[in-house]
Amino acid sequence: MEGYTTKEMKRFNYLVSETNAVYHEAYLKLGMSDSEGQILYTICNNGDSCLISEICRLSGISKQTVNSALRKLEGEGIVYLEAYAGRRKRVCLTEQGKALAERTVVRLIGIENGILDSWSREELGLYLQLTERYLEALRGQIRKL
Repeated sequence: MEGYTTKEMKRFNYLVSETNAVYHEAYLKLGMSDSEGQILYTICNNGDSCLISEICRLSGISKQTVNSALRKLEGEGIVYLEAYAGRRKRVCLTEQGKALAERTVVRLIGIENGILDSWSREELGLYLQLTERYLEALRGQIRKL
């Protein structure tokens, strides 16, 4: 299989893997599992509540893992579930959950925003444009598989 991946793709894969490792380290330092951190992050990115289906889609975590982590977070009084249209459920932060989010994932979001704020408008625009272009091309090719 040697030679199938270009030097640039190897570098891209390395950067993605290292970025994921940094987020893993962040969640460990914040005292939570990756799935718990990603769920809280996704909720905070959408206000203080989010549909379970959106958490799965936006975080890339499987429905089974999300449900398992939600049961734990619900048992700890961090989140509660409420009925939404049909069988869908919305995950909401409790007051305790909001306080936890402020001490953890909101700090992480602040770090991310600070990094992007340090880039010029042109750099940020180019980064977002190229990332979106890559994503859309990849999504289109995967649909053809």
